Amino acid sequence: MKYDFTSIMDRRGRDALAIDSVGEKVWGSEPEKPMEGFDFIPMWVADMNFPTCPSVTEAIMKRVRHPAFGYFRPSEEYYDSIIRWQEHHFGVTGLKKENIGYENGVHGFVTSAVQVLSEPGDKILLHSPFYLGFREDIEGLGRVSVHSPLKKDSGGIWRMDYEDMDRKLKENHIHLAIFCSPHNPTGRVWERWELERAMEVYEANDCYVISDEIWADLTFAGHRHIPTQMTNDWAREHVAAAYAPSKTFNLAGLIGSFHVIYSSYLRDRICGHARATHYNEMNVLSMHALIGAYQPEGYEWLEELRAVLEGNARFAVDFIRKHFTGADVAEPQGTYMLFLDCTEYCRKSGKSIDDLLRDGWKVGVGWQDGRAFGGPCHIRMNLASPKSRIVEAFERLDGYVFL
Repeated sequence: MKYDFTSIMDRRGRDALAIDSVGEKVWGSEPEKPMEGFDFIPMWVADMNFPTCPSVTEAIMKRVRHPAFGYFRPSEEYYDSIIRWQEHHFGVTGLKKENIGYENGVHGFVTSAVQVLSEPGDKILLHSPFYLGFREDIEGLGRVSVHSPLKKDSGGIWRMDYEDMDRKLKENHIHLAIFCSPHNPTGRVWERWELERAMEVYEANDCYVISDEIWADLTFAGHRHIPTQMTNDWAREHVAAAYAPSKTFNLAGLIGSFHVIYSSYLRDRICGHARATHYNEMNVLSMHALIGAYQPEGYEWLEELRAVLEGNARFAVDFIRKHFTGADVAEPQGTYMLFLDCTEYCRKSGKSIDDLLRDGWKVGVGWQDGRAFGGPCHIRMNLASPKSRIVEAFERLDGYVFL
């Protein structure tokens, strides 16, 4: 490979929450420190243990060499870079500058949209398992989350239950949903027919949709992200979507996302709310990081990253199925997260999910409690590390945890 996805970075003391907060209780979900003799392998916070694409660093350094960092506005190159990226990777046509808006983060976008499109006490639909932050966004604003469970089919693939979605929307008089595509934490990349069915359900219930598409770039062979707004004409006008280079290029610490909104009605209200709060003020280095990422080198780097992540996912799934009797996992189609179902293992072994988590932490496997994501006996695992570290983590689990 041209780019380095094998070297192990030492992130200690380098502003890495995934490393430096271990053993603390800031969020409340941090892994405990490992026993003496084991180093820590970060598999919880959803960032990557790879260096970013060189074109990102070069773009930032080029801008830093100019010593003034005063007020500014997004450049035409910023918007053009997004438009080219969306067209090349997702087949989006007709996207214009006016449809794109800067967001300090997907959370900020979600909370702005929730406040504009609902009232305190309103119920909002989420699929479960869910990204824990979205439930916190909803309930922190005085709304109520209602969950429609995803279900595994006979082939072990997570699917939406359209009848349950329709029933929940009707029974609870819901008119706003948060949709995750590709889905975190299950790693599902929705097919077009699935998106069409989902949009039919939302349309029939006059339900606006906030679509989190931050994982859109990270799909595996045979799977391609379809923007929710491209599903049909109704979705184009009733879906507000959020994207970011942060997951793809490991830029979460720089802050910077963007929305795509075609509807002038939605755009005026969501952007108006953000302006009123003075929340969305772009960092100039964040702008140049995106421009650097969405260069030809970024396109090439991403293809190598996808291959690495897919290889890690296949190794992990094969290892689990071969060695961890009673544990169940669906093979991800994208993202770099794995959602491990330990229900049967815990039942047979007599261990609780807390026991299992602690046993992993003791030997330095920093996996994450899946209960916060709606998985009653699940563990979420981040596979975005050099293959050697992934292999080491699973060998430790085999030797010390899944006995």
